[in-house]
Amino acid sequence: MNQKWWHDKVAYQIYPKSFLDSNGDGIGDLRGIISKLDYLKALGVDIIWLSPIYKSPFVDQGYDISDYYAIAEEFGTMEEFDELLAEAKKRDMYIIMDLVINHCSDQHEWFQKALANPEGEYGDYFYFRKGKDGNPPSNYRSYFGGNCWEPVPGTDLYYFHMFAKEQPDLNWENPRLRQELYNMVNWWLEKGLAGFRIDAIINIKKNLDFPDFEPDGPDGLAGCWKMVESVDGVGEFLQDLKRNTFQKHDAFTVAEVFNMKEGELPAFIGEDGHFSTIFDFSAHCLSDGAHGWYDAPPIDFKAWRKAIMDSQLEVQECGFEANIIENHDEPRGVSRFLPEYARTAAGTKMLGTVSLLLRGIPFIYQGQEIGMQNSVWNSIEEYDDISTKDQYHVAREAGLTDAEALTVCGRMSRDNARTPVQWNGQANAGFTTGTPWLKVNPNYTAINAESQEQDPDSVLNYYRRLVATRKSAEYKEVFTYGKFVPSYTDTETVMAYYREDEQKQVLVAANFGEETVTLKLDHPVKRILLSNQNTTEIPAQLLNLKSCEVIVLECADHM
Repeated sequence: MNQKWWHDKVAYQIYPKSFLDSNGDGIGDLRGIISKLDYLKALGVDIIWLSPIYKSPFVDQGYDISDYYAIAEEFGTMEEFDELLAEAKKRDMYIIMDLVINHCSDQHEWFQKALANPEGEYGDYFYFRKGKDGNPPSNYRSYFGGNCWEPVPGTDLYYFHMFAKEQPDLNWENPRLRQELYNMVNWWLEKGLAGFRIDAIINIKKNLDFPDFEPDGPDGLAGCWKMVESVDGVGEFLQDLKRNTFQKHDAFTVAEVFNMKEGELPAFIGEDGHFSTIFDFSAHCLSDGAHGWYDAPPIDFKAWRKAIMDSQLEVQECGFEANIIENHDEPRGVSRFLPEYARTAAGTKMLGTVSLLLRGIPFIYQGQEIGMQNSVWNSIEEYDDISTKDQYHVAREAGLTDAEALTVCGRMSRDNARTPVQWNGQANAGFTTGTPWLKVNPNYTAINAESQEQDPDSVLNYYRRLVATRKSAEYKEVFTYGKFVPSYTDTETVMAYYREDEQKQVLVAANFGEETVTLKLDHPVKRILLSNQNTTEIPAQLLNLKSCEVIVLECADHM
């Protein structure tokens, strides 16, 4: 495998609105991010991904972009962004931004011109179609609920949107539009951006006939992703995008890819793949409900273990994936993947260790390094997220009571990851001196960065040791390029694997159960690299793992 500059890096996702507010308006901003660069450097972060900070009406939290060349004033100015780039560079850190090019905002100049003249040049930047017998052109349900086709007032036309109606999809078949997007991507890369996280990119290829599909819900509609899954040829668009932009700048790209077809992984992230890497969502997909959040199954440990192991084994044949526990679109990992008894500092460290030492690029989401958890929500009014509100109504329509629907949302809402970062135990967790745009998780007095700074045994200080171990001169090679080899898969509660190359073999073993587990060691142990329960005695033939214990061992006899 050709070695790339980003292979041994550790990434950190910032959701700017909730990271740190420097001016008291209740919204996180660029100045807040700049002030915490040393904190991120101390954590061992190399690459910082900023969720969208472009000009936007914020119908979908900035994923509805009205000007690709402007910073939203809520976050600051272009001068402050340039300062962030410069300050990151001083610290040998890289900034990547979200690239949202499947759709834009209905406030974007292109769409405003298209609405004024759907038959004109800008009309072809989008998908306008005539209705059928007074109905929309086809029966697709958008990701946020409701029909994907929105009527254009005063005409018999509809425009297509896979997300909110304020997010019209861009017509990638139009070479002129593609060139506009490439110009914009290159503009940011020339500015000094190191790359992009690429949003919802698989959706750019449409079946231009927009055929109906068999309905899959009581609304008579079919999920729009069925059209995405049924169409071929997205790879040609993706290669064109790469050739005209990323490749010229040796940019790092991490794509959000769902609905990939069998056997396509090498085309996406192989030696000449469309992207540097893609996120591994295999574990997150385990809680997809058949009809929505209300019938989402709880996470089963063995299914979770198998999903991660299968994914690791598949991907190491061709490239690197990006490993996550949580992000801005998912609930908190501690609350999702750990049973109730394990939602402790020890369990949090265990989950982090298992994730960060996998083969691939580790992504830490803001607050994960202090063990932030799902919040407590008392009413649907407390939520901001468009998707949560939709899922609440889906649950109520399916017959759930208000309390039951709220429980479902409390478990699955994206707003769990969007509550402000808990910096200290003071008012609003130190996030803002004003009124926070989204309520602070009430557990901030117990879980916050400042108190963890003082505690050598805290989750934060453990995460620092964990990242430092991964990146250390002695172990960087095996943790970056070493093979992933599953182990102890016949156990009920143990997640364990080796990372190994010609020189080294390291065992990562974690006990997710409530009872102590004894494992027979396959190899003698040379040293303990890391333990979340401060184990110092090197095990001989047997390894005893207490409940929620994880240990990282270098084996002695590997050649």
